[in-house]
Amino acid sequence: MTRYVYDFDAPPEVAAEQVRALMGGKGANLAVMTSQLGLPVPPGFSITTEACRAYLKDGWPDGLDEEIRDHVRRIEAALGRAFGGPGHPLLVSVRSGAPVSMPGMMETILNLGLNEETERALADASGEEDFAAACRERFEHMYRDVVGVATVPADPWEQLRGAVEAVFRSWNGDKARSYRSREGISEDLGTGVNIQAMVFGNWGEDSATGVAFTRNPATGERCLYGDVMFGAQGEDIVAGTHTPEPIAVLDRTMPAVAAEFRKYADLLESHFRDVCDIEFTVERGKLWMLQVRNGKRTPQAALKIAVDMAEDAAFPLSRAEAVQRVARHLVDPPMLCEGQLVGMPVAATGLPASPGLVSGEIATTPEAAVEMADQGRTVILVRAETSPDDVHGMARAAGILTSKGGLTSHAAVVARGWGIPAIVGASGVTVSDGTVAIGSHRLSAGDALTIDGTKGEIYVGATEVRNVPTPDAAKLLAWAKDLGVDLASRDGTGEAEAPEHQQGPTTETVIRALFIKGFATPPLLAFAVVATEEHLLPVLQAMADDGVVATTAGMYRLTDLGRARGRELMAADQALWGQDRAAAALDGFIVLDHRTKEIVTAWQMRVVGGEQVLNDHTDTAYDLGVLADLAALHSDASAWLAPLADALPRLGDYSTRLADAAARVAAGEHAYIASPRLDSYHSIWFELHEDLIHLAGRTREDEVAAGRA
Repeated sequence: MTRYVYDFDAPPEVAAEQVRALMGGKGANLAVMTSQLGLPVPPGFSITTEACRAYLKDGWPDGLDEEIRDHVRRIEAALGRAFGGPGHPLLVSVRSGAPVSMPGMMETILNLGLNEETERALADASGEEDFAAACRERFEHMYRDVVGVATVPADPWEQLRGAVEAVFRSWNGDKARSYRSREGISEDLGTGVNIQAMVFGNWGEDSATGVAFTRNPATGERCLYGDVMFGAQGEDIVAGTHTPEPIAVLDRTMPAVAAEFRKYADLLESHFRDVCDIEFTVERGKLWMLQVRNGKRTPQAALKIAVDMAEDAAFPLSRAEAVQRVARHLVDPPMLCEGQLVGMPVAATGLPASPGLVSGEIATTPEAAVEMADQGRTVILVRAETSPDDVHGMARAAGILTSKGGLTSHAAVVARGWGIPAIVGASGVTVSDGTVAIGSHRLSAGDALTIDGTKGEIYVGATEVRNVPTPDAAKLLAWAKDLGVDLASRDGTGEAEAPEHQQGPTTETVIRALFIKGFATPPLLAFAVVATEEHLLPVLQAMADDGVVATTAGMYRLTDLGRARGRELMAADQALWGQDRAAAALDGFIVLDHRTKEIVTAWQMRVVGGEQVLNDHTDTAYDLGVLADLAALHSDASAWLAPLADALPRLGDYSTRLADAAARVAAGEHAYIASPRLDSYHSIWFELHEDLIHLAGRTREDEVAAGRA
């Protein structure tokens, strides 16, 4: 008979990869923490992915009930508590755990086992009726939401089976299937289910919950980085609905717990040989370790961490491994800009949209920027403003200058996303065909210009600007050279893999996407049409053969013939939906659009000492506030967009893509807020705006003139 359940401290005796395949990533890591490292983990067990696959194929597996009951009894014996009472009741959490990380895609239920009787028992055991009532309220809300029932069953065993089935079913939920499609994760893996004794971070003043990285994921500094929230449960801190305190507060409030946690953090980092993201709870002064996984980090932090670990004789990471770990960041390494502006007068000023100093030759069209860059010349793209049609030129420019727009404009957001120095809203700059007026100066395309995106200052002429790799990047590049590592073959674009899909895209879907996007690389175009790059490329080739698309700077665009076809398709949509309804939808979009621009800008920049500077993401409370604002915006945007998609079904693709981007952001992939290299929230939102403008029979110029874009 197939075995479906394993305790955390007694995992199957097979290779680590097989343990992960059976117990899921979360369960496998909990098994390491208990069976190998002996850390204080609340007792529990994993229901295997085999059970999930069996359930999805043939229903509830034979013998699974008995296995679950047997392993719950082991938790009861370990803690001296009873599931369902009497006395101090055993409550459990139920969490999903796939073999491949799918953060935020499936389900969690806390405090399972509560009913009227066990709530009273918990109140008696804790001496706090409010605490017990709050736990039950949270449980019932989560249970109804996850399991999809109107009434929570009173029987704890019935609750448990319903929760396990809900986690199994969540494997085939829309969010999970979409995530797997985009990540190329097999549909056949199934998810594990982790049943674990509850510990309570909301049980009095000496209780807390927290999340911490073993090193700063923004800077790479070797120090604990994270948050702790007193009198709270884990979902509170992850959801961003409460304001936590820095993890360092533990040193003052619970010094013994802080010292113990640091010891365990060092142990986990050494064992996994990488930065760790750790969840923990303190219940009445006792530390419990709840979860560990590899910590996500910025490219700059990744480089510093790799250097520090490889140079630490006590840390088990070699230089060769360090280089391999960050090789994709070394293809286009972060640079430091050095220049000399002494004696150069400021010709005009604008808003400092993206920091950095750069000198280059003026290009006033994106096509000219591409052509000049192909000739090896350094280009500053100067435009009145930018739109999706300019993206191919922006991607090749070393600097961007616009005479219109603010810090939330397309040019500003995209430049920051690409790390290109930029100045926007320079009212002293006038751009016309091939010429640029800056104050009293009249310049032509090809003339030299210098911009300081940090200060918002514009200089006529060139200065020597040297871009040199950051110290960490320089050291790793030297190691790579000594070790003979070939970095040229690495993909440094940062673009995610195209999604899996059963059917190829149609010519019409590609035309619509390019009509809105303007220019797109194949991977990003694949996201827009919900297809794999493999399926997309033959369609693009056929369209190129028919003269519908062409390529510029590695990006696809519509030809005049293709744009004419795009206008026909848009007119058909207008007829189907109604231009008046489209105009009303665009009006409703504007309020949300202002919020989106403010949130994206707040993520990229923040005010320090009265000045707006690039956000270095070292202020955790500030970032959590921005992330909470984005989550609230997405909820409102989803509700607003749903009826529009009912009327014009293709708009539903925006709902799906926005939901995917929001889920990635919630899971810690913050590049999905605004990166132009990804199908990020801002990129998708900008396309939706462009689409609505066309459907309403307007132009972006009309909207800009009206102060609406």
